[in-house]
Amino acid sequence: MHVGGPPRRLVPVTTETELVEAVREVDAAGEPLLVVGGGSNLLVADEGFPGTVVHVRTSGIEVPHDSACGGVTATVAAGEVWDDVVAHAVEHGWSGIEALSGIPGSTGATPVQNVGAYGQEVAQTIASVRVWDRVEQRVRTLFAADLQFSYRHSVLKESMLGEGAPGGAVTPRHVVLSVTFSLRPTELSQPVRYAALADGLGIALGERVPLADARTAVLEQRRRRGMVLEAGDHDTWSCGSFFTNPVLGLDEMARLRARAAARLGPDAPAPPEFPGGDEEHVKTSAAWLIERAGFGKGYATRDGRAAGLSTKHTLALTNRGSARAEDVLQVAREVRDGVDEAFGVRLVNEPVLVGLQL
Repeated sequence: MHVGGPPRRLVPVTTETELVEAVREVDAAGEPLLVVGGGSNLLVADEGFPGTVVHVRTSGIEVPHDSACGGVTATVAAGEVWDDVVAHAVEHGWSGIEALSGIPGSTGATPVQNVGAYGQEVAQTIASVRVWDRVEQRVRTLFAADLQFSYRHSVLKESMLGEGAPGGAVTPRHVVLSVTFSLRPTELSQPVRYAALADGLGIALGERVPLADARTAVLEQRRRRGMVLEAGDHDTWSCGSFFTNPVLGLDEMARLRARAAARLGPDAPAPPEFPGGDEEHVKTSAAWLIERAGFGKGYATRDGRAAGLSTKHTLALTNRGSARAEDVLQVAREVRDGVDEAFGVRLVNEPVLVGLQL
């Protein structure tokens, strides 16, 4: 986002031992702790962070020699750049994460909110995650079932330490050390499940294509939406999608349909509906709600703040060049409150807010 003030102290770590020791030191001192990988999903206060930031820069991809017999088991250090891992998998003929190309940030962040895009989620391939448990003061291995994956959620996201816990701040209990993926040895992608991606590839939904073709097509889709960072393009100065797609109960979805019909007219298209994880829930589109609440691409606040919606994608809140964190929040509040007023649905931010409240 190119906003936010400095931390009181920054500690870069390049090995797993350094990472654990740094976290233990901060906890023992009772300081606020922020563990950062790529930082791409953070919105930090203009005042900065009044504690220690541990910057995870660990590296390494380990694959057992006999891994390819029935599948590829790859253990990736938390600090590895995620898109480099995807590129490595495509190059080596490992299928399962190719649709997650171009997502910024580090590998250790991917299981926290079950990163996903274009019909894939890391939950589909993660076998286990090694973590440092700040309460039990030991390294633990959490398997896929332990992680309780759902849409943009895992137990890692919710297992927070509150007041009185080590560090004295509300921070994650578990620090990711490495992630183990179970991938398939094949030159073909997994079946393409996203309509726009299939259209771009010129195939039908469910078909498979060479891994490199799938990666190229995903990167092209992301660039069209301003979701691949380019230093000179302010449309890419964002956290990606700022709001998650709402997951509604069946009654809530029925009320949304009624309000949409009343606002837009009975002949207008109804809000999109997608599987919500179980029979009692439906997922709808945050972008659809934002646009039909009156916030189009390129929307800027009436008071001329240097933040606004991307001209390419209404889900991205962007820094137009000189914004502060508070400017970004003001746009987010206007959009959230406008959608709530129009449709009775309250959007939830996807990026982590540090020292800020929406």
